[in-house]
Amino acid sequence: MLSDVSIAGDPLELPHLLPPRPQHPATVAEFAGLARRIAADRAAWSPLVRYDAASRWYARLATGPGYEVWLLSWLPGQGSGLHDHGPSSGVLTVLEGELRERALTARGETTRMLTAGHQRVFAPGYVHEVDNASLEGAVSLHVYFPGLTEMTPFGCTRHPVGRAASGAATG
Repeated sequence: MLSDVSIAGDPLELPHLLPPRPQHPATVAEFAGLARRIAADRAAWSPLVRYDAASRWYARLATGPGYEVWLLSWLPGQGSGLHDHGPSSGVLTVLEGELRERALTARGETTRMLTAGHQRVFAPGYVHEVDNASLEGAVSLHVYFPGLTEMTPFGCTRHPVGRAASGAATG
């Protein structure tokens, strides 16, 4: 005769009773890790890259519960303009080339050069612009969580830091 323990397993051994661990990222560190894993798989993303002389080229690579992954290419001189990402946090990873990031914070403006392998993590309300100031093309990977639903552009004369987060575009 079989006992309950032999059928269901030892009740003190709970792992088999717990729901499986989610396969999708849930923390900023896990999203950064996802970006690094995708970046390391050059054979998967490299054939997808295109360059467009008129504007930055982009393609959505993947989506998951509450996030999306974008691949972008940048020819020399192409840039994003000053913007935020609405309610989304993000991870920016440079895959090839070099990008310049200018960020506006409550402490002022910072500019940094990001080369292949550099990774930037940002929270909702982070205001920045990214451009290719080099003489070669560049490729970057962007993970947004939640998925990107807003990208508020800011004009050159308006300083958005400290404004109320309304999501409305300003000029």
